[in-house]
Amino acid sequence: MGENQTVVTKFILLGFCLGSRIQMVLFGLFSLFFVFSLLGNGLILGLISLDSRLHTPMYFFLSHLAIVDIAYACNTVPQMLVNLLKPGKPISFAGCLTQTFLFLTFAHTECLLLLVMSYDRYVAICHPLWYSAIMSWRGCFTLVTTSWACGSLLALVHVVLILRLPFCGPHEINHFFCEILSVLKLACADTQLNKVVIFVACMLILVGPLCLVLVSYSRILLAILRIQSGEGRRKTFSTCSSHLCVVGLFFGSAIVMYMAPKSCHPEEQHKILFLFYSFFNPMLNPLIYSLRNAEVKGALRRAMCKESHSPLG
Repeated sequence: MGENQTVVTKFILLGFCLGSRIQMVLFGLFSLFFVFSLLGNGLILGLISLDSRLHTPMYFFLSHLAIVDIAYACNTVPQMLVNLLKPGKPISFAGCLTQTFLFLTFAHTECLLLLVMSYDRYVAICHPLWYSAIMSWRGCFTLVTTSWACGSLLALVHVVLILRLPFCGPHEINHFFCEILSVLKLACADTQLNKVVIFVACMLILVGPLCLVLVSYSRILLAILRIQSGEGRRKTFSTCSSHLCVVGLFFGSAIVMYMAPKSCHPEEQHKILFLFYSFFNPMLNPLIYSLRNAEVKGALRRAMCKESHSPLG
């Protein structure tokens, strides 16, 4: 680095390059989505904690998925809403890297949680007699802890590799949060190692789990087709199809963003794709699991009936 170059200590998130009137409309719309995401996932967490019938491994994993979705929204949306009201407000270098670390942690953890949930359904449907032994509470805690730990450690690797890079200007990130590829574009050094690590991480955390999920559900589908009872087949397929919807939304958008050729989607389209993680996935997951899951709908009815019959005062 030359002596006339200065170290960047703050970044400016450009967000969406739109007129002030449209930004106000987006502020109201995104605020509504944000509140709906928090309420929906909070409702899922509340039902699982209060209803003893949902104290099973499947809903234990679902509760952690809801926690990840809430964390996603809280990590990126408040900063984006502030930028819609006050464009050009800076974020510190430490704050930016913290946001990157948290986003990657939640993204990696959700990938692994979706894999764990598919394994849970595979064991429950294909090996029901072994289910209680394989999916013991100790095993469930181990799987969840491993998912969070691996997600955090892999995110830490990315952040450490960013910290070795010099940032000497420009200081404008063309995104609504500190997304890792957008941050790397501002480094005034070779970022090839970072990009190789990102690609390897995508293979390990996206392609690998997705392949295992597809293998699990192909075997689950064969097991469902062998079920004699039409009602049993319908109930089993309903539970698994809700999980497949979430898997398709999450892995599909992630693979498009990080593994498709960059010429396929310009930067503005790239931002729109990331809205799936900030808004649409956290908002749709509770809807998918509640509207397509009889047990969750039953827990909601029981909670509402209990509330309506509780004494006042």
